Amino acid sequence: MEKSTHTASFFIVIIVILSLVVPSKGNSRSQIINLTCGNQLQNDETQFIPNLVRTIEKIGPIMRNSRIGTALSGTGPDSNYGLAQCYGDLTSEDCIACFARARQVLPSCLPNNGGRVYLDGCFMRLQNYSFYHEYTSPNDSVVCGNTTSKSELFGASVRQKIGKAVLDASRNWDYFARKSLAKANESVFVMAECWKSLSPAECRACLENASAMISKCLPWSEGRALNTGCFMRFSDTDFLNPVPVPISSSNRGKIIANVVCVVSSVAILIVALMIIIYTWRRRYVHKKRKGSYDAKKLAKILTDSSLNFKYSTVEIATTNWDECNKLGQGGFGTVYKGVLSDGREIAVKRLFFNNKFRASDFYNEVNMISSVEHKNLVRLLGCSCSGPESILVYEYLPNLSLDCFIFDQTKGKTLNWVKRFEIIFGTAEGLVHLHENTKKRIIHRDIKAANILLDLRFRAKIADFGLARSFQDDQSHISTAIAGTLGYMAPEYLAHGQLTDKVDVYSFGVLLLEIVTGMENNKRKTMEYTDNLMSIAWKHFLVNTVEEIFDPNLMMHLYPNTNYQREVKKVVQVGLLCIQEAPFLRPSMSAVLRMLAKDEPLPVPSNPPFIDGKTMELDKITGKIQYYNYRDDSTSIATVSHSHFFPRFLNDLSVQDFNFVKGLLIILR
Repeated sequence: MEKSTHTASFFIVIIVILSLVVPSKGNSRSQIINLTCGNQLQNDETQFIPNLVRTIEKIGPIMRNSRIGTALSGTGPDSNYGLAQCYGDLTSEDCIACFARARQVLPSCLPNNGGRVYLDGCFMRLQNYSFYHEYTSPNDSVVCGNTTSKSELFGASVRQKIGKAVLDASRNWDYFARKSLAKANESVFVMAECWKSLSPAECRACLENASAMISKCLPWSEGRALNTGCFMRFSDTDFLNPVPVPISSSNRGKIIANVVCVVSSVAILIVALMIIIYTWRRRYVHKKRKGSYDAKKLAKILTDSSLNFKYSTVEIATTNWDECNKLGQGGFGTVYKGVLSDGREIAVKRLFFNNKFRASDFYNEVNMISSVEHKNLVRLLGCSCSGPESILVYEYLPNLSLDCFIFDQTKGKTLNWVKRFEIIFGTAEGLVHLHENTKKRIIHRDIKAANILLDLRFRAKIADFGLARSFQDDQSHISTAIAGTLGYMAPEYLAHGQLTDKVDVYSFGVLLLEIVTGMENNKRKTMEYTDNLMSIAWKHFLVNTVEEIFDPNLMMHLYPNTNYQREVKKVVQVGLLCIQEAPFLRPSMSAVLRMLAKDEPLPVPSNPPFIDGKTMELDKITGKIQYYNYRDDSTSIATVSHSHFFPRFLNDLSVQDFNFVKGLLIILR
């Protein structure tokens, strides 16, 4: 109890001191007031989602230089129009912070075709059509705050200030107006803002509609109008940021004197702060439980490993995130090529959703990848979490990712069988190191061709540890939320959320079949597995005709060399062993490595999952998902388990909701 009291007192003192020492830079007002999603589903998720990502990325640089940003990506029903705008009293720094929060929240509307989010400091909207001149809609609403009942005088003052704000905002070039009336117990503060895409007449109409709506909140002390084309707020407390006051020569002497006083006070306060921190550390800091998240320990790792990059350094290296330097993008972030001042080439992963509130996840990825080093793992050079976005900096690999080659008829000719086998072997070595590392066993969870990068000599390096999880030797599995890429996830993980190293083995097996055939397993992106790659490979294996599914780009190299043909067939068999439905039948990655390295007889694989439409399907009559388990060489049917995160709600889904869940899994790529 005494410890808690002293700790609380310590932080109170810190807050008081910082409030005296650090000058206020304003308030970004990034609290979310309302999120409204479109009432229709996206047309084609494979087109709509990348367009959404591109639109947000285009708006970002504009918001750093202006209070409003608009952008368009794509055409037709999969196009994405975007608008973001900060309110007139926010500084540039506060605007960036508010926009960063808005861009985190709005993509949660997927798979709907758009949405809009209102924050107390900014607004953002994404839609698959041009909405720039819309100013009212049935979705307009009002949010009343504090239910404290105010006097009639307060209500009259609010109406008067709102009326003046409507006139001024519609006439001002920035469509922003603020009004205030400071009186004892009856203070009134009002702001109004239109989106700059509107015409003056549209702005005026929107604000008049908003003023009528917001009046419904009276006699309460707080109200907000959330209209399609404008935002309005009133309150009895001052929520507005202060207006900057220019420095004139007449009061320069007073300012200098004040600065001297402040500096002296700061020096004294810093000394007091250091004494308090020293005393507190001596008396109350204890080591945290082993294995727990320790921010100071992680920060020390960054410092000791020289991993800490300045945001400005990375921004300059990528030429301010120039589109020409863009290497690719996924659900979590966009990757850019950069060149540091010393000439080193880097790959910069700019996290799409700025999850600063999930700092432990960010540091988990940094800590995890920095703790393992291997020739077949991408090397992390550093990170930055001090700027408006979280950033990871990796070594640059000029040949990009494996999927750019094996799924491309032209580029695929670059990879003969010798190179492909070296890529397979190197990936297997990297996974063995992750699974059997003496310091920390790691499950990657997202092994696929897009996450296998290639260096100048086409040597494989496993990348993207954003979904990786570590586990102890005494654990049989980890129960966790489902995350990964549809088509590469093992059935027991997809159905029950049970994570073991055999999940990576399964994904590796799918990868082997893709490398040999040049076919992408989840290209159709549907939940129908009748004609997927695993089914095709299995059927050809049963009749000993696997050579018929070899990548045509390999044929010119294989037929002159019968040893190569035998090796490719062996790789197909190893792949089928890795994707067996029962996880206990799958070999470990070290066993896979031995199979690939040695010329010895291989076990006969059992059937893989999803080889027909009955393995995992949605019954359109009952709305139930049915999952077939492999048990003792027989197939038994069971409804998906209810014991873990993802399957808990599967049986209650409609066909439409089921497709929504499927879309979420694809977003996790």
